[in-house]
Amino acid sequence: FMHTVEHVGLGRYGDPIDPSGDLKAIEELKRVTKKGGTLIIVVPIGKSKLMYNAHRIYSYEQIMSYFDGFELKEFALIPDDADKKGIIINANKALSDEQNYGCGCFWFIKK
Repeated sequence: FMHTVEHVGLGRYGDPIDPSGDLKAIEELKRVTKKGGTLIIVVPIGKSKLMYNAHRIYSYEQIMSYFDGFELKEFALIPDDADKKGIIINANKALSDEQNYGCGCFWFIKK
């Protein structure tokens, strides 16, 4: 699920305004993933904020809390300065929290 959930509920693409639209979409993703199944979600990562009506930027901790009941298999980060660092496999939370508009790639397994 790549770069979709951060837009849900903001009305930019004709969807109704729903401040918790992203959380509803995440709940549906969790519901349809079978036990032992893989879920890959890619979202803007960094300092949590809403860029109305374009998108949301999530903190690492937010995404981890939203996917309670899932195990994080791998986290990759495309940082703000990706032109110098490239993609960082198994990036840490602290580095992701430093980003303004990084790209967080979360690979979860449903417990």
